[in-house]
Amino acid sequence: MGQLTLAAAGSAILLYPAAQASAQEGTPERAQEAVADSPASAEAAPAPLQYEVKVNAPGDLDELLEKNLDLERFRGNPRMDREQLRRLVRDTPEQAKNLVATAGYYTPTVTVRVDTTGAKPVVIVDVDPGQPVTVDKVELELRGFDPTPPLAASEPYDTEALKRNWALKTGSVFRQAEWESAKRALLREVVQTRYPRAQLVDTQAVVDPETHKVSLLVVLDSGPELRFGELRIEGLKRYDESIIRNLDKIRPGEYYSESALQSLQARLQDTGYFASVEVSADMSSILNEQIEAGQESQAAEAEGGAVTKPVNRGPAPLLPLVVRVTENKQQNVSAGLGFSTNTGNRAQLNYDNLNVWGTRFKSALTMETKKQAAHANFYFPTTERGYNDSAGASFERSDISNEITAVSTISVKRNWGGTNLERSLTFEFLSEDKTVVGLEQTRSKSLPLTYAITKRDLDSLLFPTKGYVINAQVGGALLPVLTDERFVRVAGKMVFYRPIGEKGELILRGEMGALGSKEKRGVPAVYLFRAGGDQSVRGYGYQELGVKEGDATVGGRYMLTGSAEYQYWFKPKWAIAAFYDAGNSADTVKAAMTPKSGYGLGGRYKSPVGPINVDVAYGHAVHKFRLHFSLGFTF
Repeated sequence: MGQLTLAAAGSAILLYPAAQASAQEGTPERAQEAVADSPASAEAAPAPLQYEVKVNAPGDLDELLEKNLDLERFRGNPRMDREQLRRLVRDTPEQAKNLVATAGYYTPTVTVRVDTTGAKPVVIVDVDPGQPVTVDKVELELRGFDPTPPLAASEPYDTEALKRNWALKTGSVFRQAEWESAKRALLREVVQTRYPRAQLVDTQAVVDPETHKVSLLVVLDSGPELRFGELRIEGLKRYDESIIRNLDKIRPGEYYSESALQSLQARLQDTGYFASVEVSADMSSILNEQIEAGQESQAAEAEGGAVTKPVNRGPAPLLPLVVRVTENKQQNVSAGLGFSTNTGNRAQLNYDNLNVWGTRFKSALTMETKKQAAHANFYFPTTERGYNDSAGASFERSDISNEITAVSTISVKRNWGGTNLERSLTFEFLSEDKTVVGLEQTRSKSLPLTYAITKRDLDSLLFPTKGYVINAQVGGALLPVLTDERFVRVAGKMVFYRPIGEKGELILRGEMGALGSKEKRGVPAVYLFRAGGDQSVRGYGYQELGVKEGDATVGGRYMLTGSAEYQYWFKPKWAIAAFYDAGNSADTVKAAMTPKSGYGLGGRYKSPVGPINVDVAYGHAVHKFRLHFSLGFTF
């Protein structure tokens, strides 16, 4: 029995012919006669031949054919004439069969006819796909995966997991795109680990149209097991190598891992020292070994000797870890303008210097309608144990809900951990002047210590659709040193994302806080709690929900807020949202748990710098509508 082989790079699809024809014989000729006998063929038309195409096929096959048939691609072509149309009609059955085969149908019946009764010819393509081909047998042959001899005690590679993770399971419909995707996924899973030289030696998909079954064969060779070697740094001019070495968590002798390379590259990019970072493993030693082995084989063959496989010379050499960097400009000045429905118009001026006494210096002056701030911070290079230390000073003045505060702060901070689990310890001294409209001015100072932890499990940091973020803080000023009122404070935030269907998304958000002190007077306002605004309870002004004192709203001892939002992405970058927010802040638990609610509708847009959110919310307690605008999500 003959066979048809459709070959791609390193793979083949073998198709045994079925007993029945896959297209009606004579159909192209009848189509040609219809075109030739039509009145339009009596004389040559000076203008391009115009025609329509109608595809009748079930499911998504009509869309597949309409996008890929030459009949559609060349429709409207200025060089189209009757002869060209005849050729396209003649070739359509075979082309349609090849197209539906990619969707798993190998015994289709295709008929093509031309209707010339209208003003323009209509080419009608009827497709009966027949029974789909399903996967009958999957044979995964995994070669190699043996530890290098001196490392025989190494943990064996889990080849059974590779087989379990194979995407194209027995019984599933065989589609060309899924077949290619499954092969790529298998190879990717291996080369990203300790076998980066793995390759697919052979792949075959043998289709029997008579039984509508396909047998799959995939042969993968792992190649040598590779491990990392010593770190090599290129491109440093102004900065010490310790900036890079202290961030390198990869130790010589560890298994090769692409994720480890990507993680190191991300950490180096986040430092701000470098304009570009490239982290890779130097494969030249492996390539040189292969070249030498090939030259030896060629020499033996030229001398008439037997050609044998290269002798195993022992363990593969360790791969040097190479970090290539381009340093950023040492100094940078930038300015910007903005607007927030929370704090109003904004103008900002930044000055950064990457090498001040061996530290990164960052400063900013921010002028907003309701807030004005200046800060300067020194960031020390990451230590060998992974600590990121900083020290700085700031001044901030705010006028919110008739409470005017001016706070001067000196602080030191230690931050450690990664993106998924981040921790910090902050020790600061605050001096605050506070004026409440209608009451006398007060002054307070405090020396608090705060521990914070943030846990992230998100599918994307920029546009999360699944997962959660949790932040918790505990701290206070417990010693009667530079402190007017001792206090203990706890606070927590949570955001939860869950997909709903293909285009929907549910977002749940909550925040709570509590302050314990003998007197509230003397505790800096920044350690009290207020609610309301873009990232809190929408429908109310920024920090509008709190405790009434005179003509102002001030912070309370307790706070509890919650939000539920549904987003529907009717286009890849555009969504509409419906939400309900509730919460309050007060000096008693009972009052804080008596919520003020807000609800409304909004729009979402995925911009290059993060989601843009525009909401119109109704504050039920104030009986007013309020517009809210925000960029990204703050946590």
